[in-house]
Amino acid sequence: MSKTIYDVAEHSGVSISTVSRVINAPQSVNAETRQRVLQSIDALDFVPRADASARARKATRRIGVLAPFFAYLPSFSQRLRGITTALSDSSYELVVYNTNSESNTHTQLENLPVSRRIDGLIVMSIVIGDEEVKRFVRHQLPTVTIELTHPSLSGIEIDNVAGGSLAAQYLLERGHRDIAFIGDNKEFIHKYTVQTNIARLEGFRSQLAEAGVELPDERIELGSYRLEDGYAMTQRLLSLPKPPRAIFAASDMLALGVLKAARERGVVVPDQLAVIGFDDLEIADYIGLTTISQSLDESGRVAVDLLLARLADESRSIQHVRLPMQVLERQTT
Repeated sequence: MSKTIYDVAEHSGVSISTVSRVINAPQSVNAETRQRVLQSIDALDFVPRADASARARKATRRIGVLAPFFAYLPSFSQRLRGITTALSDSSYELVVYNTNSESNTHTQLENLPVSRRIDGLIVMSIVIGDEEVKRFVRHQLPTVTIELTHPSLSGIEIDNVAGGSLAAQYLLERGHRDIAFIGDNKEFIHKYTVQTNIARLEGFRSQLAEAGVELPDERIELGSYRLEDGYAMTQRLLSLPKPPRAIFAASDMLALGVLKAARERGVVVPDQLAVIGFDDLEIADYIGLTTISQSLDESGRVAVDLLLARLADESRSIQHVRLPMQVLERQTT
């Protein structure tokens, strides 16, 4: 016999209205109570009545995207463009959930599988724990990840370590030895998001070390992801007694700040300073920025393909797709 909202209320020791709020308006319920109700929902295998009928008639026709501050980072927006392009010929509506804090992220991850206002979910650059994955599977919410992979979910793998290594290899092949790196500081990296900049620095530093080239601490500048921070970090690097002749910026936005600082100081790019970014944002082509392409649009399109295939056939096996990275050489190197 299927469980009801009354069973969940009794099991968790709360009122029926509280259970309803956890399902439909989770932010209005304090974290401790919300967690208790969700645990009861999991324990009882409860499926909300509205959701059960939606499953039966398959009428929701919505795909959700969960991403951190997508409105502020162009890379998220460009990936989202790939998703919308892939969905344009389908009958699914796109719903975007923008997360701006760790608590908000966990609330969404806990609630979306239960409320089931969507048929499928794409999780972009967000760390998902095993318990959260179990809830997705238990409540049969098809989910595809981008950047983070999990054995129970299909996903798009982005090898940021390999991307950093590729940037170092490219600069080394062009004879550069006085090299610097700029990226995100730990203060600006939220632990609920995938730490891409750390991985890119790891790959970059490792490839340089393999070639016998040191990357000293004074040539590593870490700040936020904002253009103005890229500018400020480059000003400090160019003020060193022996300034670098090449800079790897861990994002194209930071690279824009590098170019502005170099221009203001009269440092000629690429003759006196080579600059390479990461992402291949649309603007990179317009300004002639050499960068590492991580196929932003394509990753969004492939994520949709994986999700739609899963929605069409629930027995389809889990798939992990790794998109190739490449150096797009332009005028800044």
